[in-house]
Amino acid sequence: MPALKLLPGAISEIIAASANSRTLTLADRYGLMAAILDESLEEEEEQAINRLLRFVIKGRIKVVDTLSSDL
Repeated sequence: MPALKLLPGAISEIIAASANSRTLTLADRYGLMAAILDESLEEEEEQAINRLLRFVIKGRIKVVDTLSSDL
């Protein structure tokens, strides 16, 4: 399996975009999957992902099947 490398600031960008649009896109979900599989994930980033997922569970952020919230 190829090594996954996150772009610097990717997690904070996903969280900011999701908070702004109130949606979690397909591209965002792939980015979060890569982040979770990254063994160098910092505790602060992990907590931010968990917070985002709690918002999804509570219905504050909607999961959509589009690649971008700009569509």
